[in-house]
Amino acid sequence: MANDQGERPADAAGSHPRAAVIFNPSKQGVTALREAVARAERRQEFAPTMWIETTEDDPGKGMAREAVDAGVDLVLAAGGDGTVRAVAAGLRDTGVPVGIVPLGTGNLFARNLGIPVNDLADAVVLAFSGIDHAVDVIVADITRPDGSDESHVSLVLAGIGIDAAMISNTNPDLKKRVGWLAYVDAGLRAIPASKPYRATHRLDSGRNHRSKVASILVANLGYLPGNIELIPGAELDDGKLDVVVLQPRNIFGWILIWRTVTWENRVLRKSTLGRQLIDLTGGNKKQHIVYLRGRSVEIGIEGAPEEFEIDGDEFGQVIGATFTVSPASLVVRVAR
Repeated sequence: MANDQGERPADAAGSHPRAAVIFNPSKQGVTALREAVARAERRQEFAPTMWIETTEDDPGKGMAREAVDAGVDLVLAAGGDGTVRAVAAGLRDTGVPVGIVPLGTGNLFARNLGIPVNDLADAVVLAFSGIDHAVDVIVADITRPDGSDESHVSLVLAGIGIDAAMISNTNPDLKKRVGWLAYVDAGLRAIPASKPYRATHRLDSGRNHRSKVASILVANLGYLPGNIELIPGAELDDGKLDVVVLQPRNIFGWILIWRTVTWENRVLRKSTLGRQLIDLTGGNKKQHIVYLRGRSVEIGIEGAPEEFEIDGDEFGQVIGATFTVSPASLVVRVAR
């Protein structure tokens, strides 16, 4: 781990705020990032910035804690959703704001917050001069096939089933060339080969529901790349998590799911007439895709372990998981 403290004026600690940049050195644009940060810190009268590289073993959580221990006033997370998630895990409940500089493929968390994803300089300016906004974090307590337990955080969306299999099958070279569109290729290959599994889910300590599913998704936000609204009404700061249960019976069921997401959610639900049409056609009682909202959900898998993913990164296999919302536990810099 590289830690570039930089030269600091003798009175900087007492009179000027200080930022830390946690960055993934494998991403392109680090030189431009340093230049943009230098301009912003001068403009906002910050002390020289603390620079910390992520490592293969730690994508950012330990670095965030190091920055907090150093007394910084702002942390910039420069990387993709994985880096941002790891930094958020270290900053959760500290009150230290995080500014996001998207350098990844999907950048879903940044997109949903209205942070520039194609202009590094603008993202840096926003990180230094934006306002603080508290958002929710989802805590995932998972059980591995060997019975061991782990705890992780999610800012975007976690899933058990076909979505995780799709991510694990994504071609890394194609992902570098075309970005998030590589997931479409993986999805088209994963759906025909996918096999549903039996699972139980229980929302907010209510009754258990047992069903045959292709995937169970637990989300903190609603929009996917391409402006696809997977979950209507999902908010990052509502103190709740959203659960999506995908249970298509055949390929026609997948077509109905695609229609729900791209037509009903994106178009019809935007108007009163459209919502009435959904009600009249039984749209809110569909079984191929079920929406739930609450503060926690427990998921148990019957049979073989299933693939698991968090925020677009594969996380191996699980036999069960409990997801809990941690309300307003992360402070993020957003536009004024």
